[in-house]
Amino acid sequence: MRILVAEDEVKTRRYLFQGLHEQGFTVDVAKDGNAALALLREHVFDVCVLDVMLPGRDGWSVLQTLRKESILTQVIFLTARDHVEDRVRGFELGGDDYLVKPFAFAELVARIKNLARRGPHASETKMLQVGGLNFDLLRHHVERDGRVLSLTPKEYSLLLLLARQPGRVLSRTLIAESVWGACFDTQTNVVDVLVGRLRIKLDTGFSKPMLHTVRGVGYMLDAPDE
Repeated sequence: MRILVAEDEVKTRRYLFQGLHEQGFTVDVAKDGNAALALLREHVFDVCVLDVMLPGRDGWSVLQTLRKESILTQVIFLTARDHVEDRVRGFELGGDDYLVKPFAFAELVARIKNLARRGPHASETKMLQVGGLNFDLLRHHVERDGRVLSLTPKEYSLLLLLARQPGRVLSRTLIAESVWGACFDTQTNVVDVLVGRLRIKLDTGFSKPMLHTVRGVGYMLDAPDE
C-alpha cells in the first residue's frame, strides 16, 4: 500500500513516516496542504493521513478539492480537533475516517488496514481516459490515439491536472499552485512556457487540438468532437 502523510509538525511527520515504513507501507510525506494536493493529483495513493490544520491550504480544503476533481483516495483525518461538528464536517466532505490526537499508532495502522479491506478508492482511478487520451496512472504512461507521449514530470502533472477536469478552464495561478506546489509571480510566463511545450507533444500531428487557450482566463483540455 502507498500512503501519503500530510502533517506540518516535524516530529509527528517523522514518527509517522518511520512507523508506517516499518509496517511495510510505501510512504510519501507533505508538510503543507498545497504540497499534499499536488502529490494527490499526480500519484495514486491507497490512503492519505491528512492533518486538518495545515499551512497553505487546510485539510478541509484539500479534501473538498479532491472530491470535486473525482480523486477518490481514502482519507483519514488526523487532528487535535475533537469537536463533534468537526468530525461531521470531515465525513460530509468525503472523508473516510477520523482519528484524534494524541493517538495510538497501533490504532492508526488498524484503521488504515480496515480501509484497505473495504477496497481502496484509489484502485478505481488507476486508468483515466479523456477522448483518445489514455493515462496509466501507476506507470505515468500516456497515449493519445495509440501514440505514446514522452512527457517530463511537470508536463505530465499539468496534463493530468487538466485531464481530471475536462472542459473546465483552469487559471494560471491554479496551475502554478498545483504543478509546482507553490505560489508564483503572476507576471512570469512559466505556466505559458510549460503549456506551450505540452501542446507541441499533445496536439502536433492531429487534426483537432485537445489543449485550448481561453484568453485572459487560462487553459482547458477537451476531447475533440467525433
